[in-house]
Amino acid sequence: MSANPLPVSKRIIQVCLFLVAAIALFGGTLQMFLGEPTISPRLDNVHRFMAGVYFSMGLISFWAAWTIRSQGTLIYLIAFGVFMGAVGRLVSMSIVGIPEPQGLWLGYLTPELVVPVIILIAQLAGRKAIKDA
Repeated sequence: MSANPLPVSKRIIQVCLFLVAAIALFGGTLQMFLGEPTISPRLDNVHRFMAGVYFSMGLISFWAAWTIRSQGTLIYLIAFGVFMGAVGRLVSMSIVGIPEPQGLWLGYLTPELVVPVIILIAQLAGRKAIKDA
C-alpha cells in the first residue's frame, strides 16, 4: 500500500478513466476488425481510421489512469474528447435518427455525456482541495 493514499477525487477520476479505456480499447479493436463493409470503400477507410483513433484514446486513458498522480490538463482533454464523441452521436441522432435498437445506442450515449461531467467535477474538486490545503 502507498504511503500517500490517493485522494477520493483522484480515485473517482481514475475509475472513470479506466472505464473509458476499457470501452475505447474494446470498441476500437472491434470496429477496426469489423469496419463498415456494407458502405463505400472510402467510408470504410474513414471508419477504420477512426477506430484506430478510438483505440489510441483507450491507451491514452489507461496511461492517464495509471499515472493519475501526475496528470493535470490531460484529464480535461480526455473528458473533452469523450464529451465531443457524445456531441457527435447527438448530431447524428438529430439528423438521421437513433439507430436500432434504440436502447443500445442511448445506452452508449448516456455514459459519454455523464462520465466527462464526473471527471470534470472531480478534477475541479481535487484542484480546489490542493489550493485550500
